[in-house]
Order: sequence, then structure tokens, then C-alpha cells
Amino acid sequence: MRENPDYSLTDVERVKEVIRVSPWATMISATDDGVVASHYPFLLEEDADGISVVSHVGRPDERLHGLGARELLVIFEGPYGYVSPGWYGVSPAVPTWNFAVVHAYGTPEVLSDDENLAVLERLVDHFEQPLPEPFRMRRDELNVEYAERIVHGTVGFRMRVDRFVAKDKMSQDKPVEVVDRVVAALEGPGPYQNPRLAAWMRDLHGRGAS
Repeated sequence: MRENPDYSLTDVERVKEVIRVSPWATMISATDDGVVASHYPFLLEEDADGISVVSHVGRPDERLHGLGARELLVIFEGPYGYVSPGWYGVSPAVPTWNFAVVHAYGTPEVLSDDENLAVLERLVDHFEQPLPEPFRMRRDELNVEYAERIVHGTVGFRMRVDRFVAKDKMSQDKPVEVVDRVVAALEGPGPYQNPRLAAWMRDLHGRGAS
């Protein structure tokens, strides 16, 4: 990713927030047979020192990636979207994209079946919790038995992030009045309506809620 100090994201807590809001990530490995990419949900370990994430892959992705034997790159994409120069109210202007992204690097630790089952349960609980009637893996004996069977078709892992490169490009080079017009356009009706991006911009620029 091209370095740009104006948009560099170095704050660990904000990096964690990107991971929280963007759990569906792309994992990439450079293997002896070429580059391998897969897509899986990741969960931030909130009580860990530094940045640590857990996930699982379906077999045989663990062999394709060489999990545990080499460095893994996991890409988390936060809010992003198109920004029209017509929203700026100034000239000259050109279109752009605003975005938050984290490239996290680390060598995964492969988990035991019991640890993997615990991670799967945490993932289910995390994504089910907002629902009015959350589905639990241990809701009954039959479901517990089923989960314990299918866990053998997956491989869980923990990745402690050794280093990361991140960007938070949110119109930092624009005057406040232009930022406000971009946020308003993203919040309003239209083909590029993007309240998630607008909220992220408001937070970064300290513009408060609409």
C-alpha cells in the first residue's frame, strides 16, 4: 500500500475499530506454489495485549496457506465510498474515494479442536447477539453434537499482529466547509448515499452527529 503520511493510521485503538466494524476480511499468503487468497470472518480478541485476532478456515485452506509456517497478511476494509467533486462546491476539483483499511501481518498459531470449537462459538455468539432471538451453538444437545462433528472440517487459528500498515483517508486535505458538504451528500439520498462512511468522517473530523 502506498505510503502517505497525511492519511497514515497509526493509532492502535482506531486500527482495532476498523477490525471490529469490518470482520469479513481477506487473508493472503505467499506460498511456494504462488499467492493464495481466501475470505473469512475474524474476531478481535479484546482482552489481548496489542492486536490479536482469531478465525478459522475450511479444510484444506490451512494447507493452501501453510498456516503456522509462514507470515499471513489479513486485509480489513473499513468504511469506503466514492466522493464526487460536485459535492465540494469549489473548483478545480477531481473525484476520489475515501476509505479506511488495515493490512495486518503475523504468523498464525493453529488451535486445537477444543480451542477451535470455542472460537467458532464466540464467532456465532458475536454475530447472533444483535438478533432478537440469538441462535446459540449449545442451544440443545443435538446442536452441540452437530457442532462437535463439523468442527473437524475446519482449522482454527490465532494471529497476533506483529506489524500493520493502515490508512484512514477521510478528506483530511479539505477545509471544514468542504468536509461538511461531503458528509451531507453521503448522508442524503442518491446513488452514493453512505451513512457508514459519513459517520466515520464525522468521528474523525470531530463534527458530531447529524
